[in-house]
Amino acid sequence: MKTIKVVYWSGTGNTQAMAQAIAEGVEKGEAKADLLDVDTIKADDLKDDSIFAMGCPAMGDEVLEEGSMEPFMEELESNLSGKQVALFGSYGWGDGQWMRDWEERVTEKGGKLVEGKGLMCCEEPDDQVLEDCRKLGEKLAKL
Repeated sequence: MKTIKVVYWSGTGNTQAMAQAIAEGVEKGEAKADLLDVDTIKADDLKDDSIFAMGCPAMGDEVLEEGSMEPFMEELESNLSGKQVALFGSYGWGDGQWMRDWEERVTEKGGKLVEGKGLMCCEEPDDQVLEDCRKLGEKLAKL
């Protein structure tokens, strides 16, 4: 059975709820979900994975969380070529620039965005966003 890692950082629980819904979708799609807080994994742990998901909310001036997710992403960039990557996260201000910047970083390093873009929501994910997360997880399981 295929295992899909869902790596995330969450400050308020919004991005964590999205990560959990993605993991539910992965399992509904008949793969194993490995739900991982970014502080419990090293970027090198993804080098052999061809498909994975990463989630982080917008922080500060619409950037990735700087203490854990940004260093993780910096280490991961050299291993993104050819990988299928699903990005997700929540924001409370701005217009989603952090996600567009993150998408660009992934594609510039040769990663392929699942769905062609990241999945984001403003503040707490509602039922529709959580359903979209589950569908994204199912798609990951079938890739």
